[in-house]
Amino acid sequence: MMTPSYFQTLARYNQWANERLYAACAELTDADYRAPRQAFFGSIHGTLNHLLVADRIWMGRLDGPESGLKQLNEILYEDFAELRAARVAEDRRILHFVDGLSQEALAGVLVFKTTTGASMETPWVWTLAHLFNHQTHHRGQAHGLLSQTAVAPPPLDLLLYWRQVAATPPLPPA
Repeated sequence: MMTPSYFQTLARYNQWANERLYAACAELTDADYRAPRQAFFGSIHGTLNHLLVADRIWMGRLDGPESGLKQLNEILYEDFAELRAARVAEDRRILHFVDGLSQEALAGVLVFKTTTGASMETPWVWTLAHLFNHQTHHRGQAHGLLSQTAVAPPPLDLLLYWRQVAATPPLPPA
């Protein structure tokens, strides 16, 4: 059974990993940061924007208000510093949300509309699992794109987070 503490740990890991990735990206030249690359969202900049778009869509569904976003490749911020500040704020929003979760809420079903307007129902635990898995997936893509530059991508392993940061992390359910 997935518990609130499990998702709270993932939210803190998510914040930690995003901070490390953005710190590395801040070392890039603007040209390297925006360079077209073989990636679904076309560049490091496009990939980081997509992550913020997706988080805003999901958090709008989970906690309101609806984001109003319809395009997964939307560029919310052209400026890296503004994108980074928005990422920090969104990670805080996610933390605040999961810190308020109850086991009862996790047992529920989220009813929402997709970006195309289709009605959907998904258990809360799987919605939250998707939120964090999606982050890891695309953060990994950005990490791979970063490895194509002169800036070394930072280690982002969950166990590294656990060893370095989480003094008394809650353990996932057995």
